[in-house]
Amino acid sequence: MLNTVILIGRLVRDPELRYTPAGVAVGSFTIAVDRPFTNQQGEREADFIDIVLWRKLAETCASHLGKGRLVAVEGRLQVRSYETQDGQRRRVAEVVANNVRFLDRPREGAAAVGGGGPEGFGTEVDFPQDDIPF
Repeated sequence: MLNTVILIGRLVRDPELRYTPAGVAVGSFTIAVDRPFTNQQGEREADFIDIVLWRKLAETCASHLGKGRLVAVEGRLQVRSYETQDGQRRRVAEVVANNVRFLDRPREGAAAVGGGGPEGFGTEVDFPQDDIPF
């Protein structure tokens, strides 16, 4: 069996970091991933995908990422069910990340989240959408 997901997108809000009762770090954020085509009005739409992170990866992302940052996420798709307080069953699809790569630097003049990240991140390059082969 194979369950691997690779996504590139921008964070739509700052990551959230919590700890389980056992003290294990768990984080989450949502990324916007552009669709590879335009709608009938010629506008590009995006999918908003929930990402879950565990342990050190959760703490690192919470310290160094913020809204608008470009990331690559590698992980697995997980679908889970839960029951709301009013008794309705809900299903949620999310990506459980095992690797997150920071693809840009914090913007100039913006306060760095958590004191800034390590040096050496790649710089963002804007490619015309028609030039990207996937």
